[in-house]
Amino acid sequence: MGVMASMLEISGLRKSYHNLVAVDGVSFRAGQGETVGLLGPNGAGKTTTVSIIAGLIRPDAGEVRIAGRAISSDTDPAKQSIGLVPQDLGLYDQLSARENLRLFGALYKMSGAPLRHAMDEALDLVGLSERAKDRVKEFSGGMKRRLNLAAALLHDPQLLLLDEPTVGVDPQSRNAIFDNLESLKKRGKTLLYTTHYMEEAERLCDRLVIIDHGKIIADDTLQGLHRRFCAQNLLTVELEDGELSIDELLIDGLSIDALRQVPGVESVERRGHSLRIGVRDLARDSAAILQWLAERGQHVQHFASERTSLETVFLTLTGRSLRD
Repeated sequence: MGVMASMLEISGLRKSYHNLVAVDGVSFRAGQGETVGLLGPNGAGKTTTVSIIAGLIRPDAGEVRIAGRAISSDTDPAKQSIGLVPQDLGLYDQLSARENLRLFGALYKMSGAPLRHAMDEALDLVGLSERAKDRVKEFSGGMKRRLNLAAALLHDPQLLLLDEPTVGVDPQSRNAIFDNLESLKKRGKTLLYTTHYMEEAERLCDRLVIIDHGKIIADDTLQGLHRRFCAQNLLTVELEDGELSIDELLIDGLSIDALRQVPGVESVERRGHSLRIGVRDLARDSAAILQWLAERGQHVQHFASERTSLETVFLTLTGRSLRD
């Protein structure tokens, strides 16, 4: 299979404010139709990176290429293919939803029937057609976020930059925004999605770029990150008292070390009468572990499996939580 054509390519981006380096040599790409998550805690450099790509901030060094073409100035026509959904809502409370969109359309030099058609489509996508004539000040926070997304879609951009679009949003609106993004993805749009919500990244993104203190510390698929940075699955085994109690099994260093030596076992942790065992491949490794325990007189009362979270991956990489 050929390499996906790049819709967005950024290389060596650097931006500092006085003594603070906000973005420090950031490089990554997003293929056509790909959704890339830019993941990191607050202050990691996500918004600065997005603002540079959108042309709102000039970098000290580095280059942004859209569909293979370097962005050279504020008025570069290549910027027409970008839609920005900023963290701060750029809406006018006293105007209706439709009037807000008409204003954004004018900024994109749109008018007449094409603008009317684009507004209808955008309002329909975000589920606000019924509220089109209502003033924005009557909208909930979630509805404002959805209108913010509609505004970015008017000129039918190929690349959407979404900077934490669900911050402070009720669960219903959050799901609506996600459904919208999934349908845009199906239409072949390229999405760059910044977030510090792990579950959002897991649901939406094909690839994750993890940024911390302005530097990229990982760039991989979700599966790739799980494989590289921690056991992919956790096996929780609840034991009955057998010939050898769980306490002896764990106090006796040799036994616990021996369990760690079982092929496929990456970690062992004790929680009461159960063991949490990190394994590489659940299907392949579980049987060997259960057999190993049975051979040592351990009767398994119950066992369950779960996948390690992306939060654990982040913790492994940075030594801090994503919410820090």
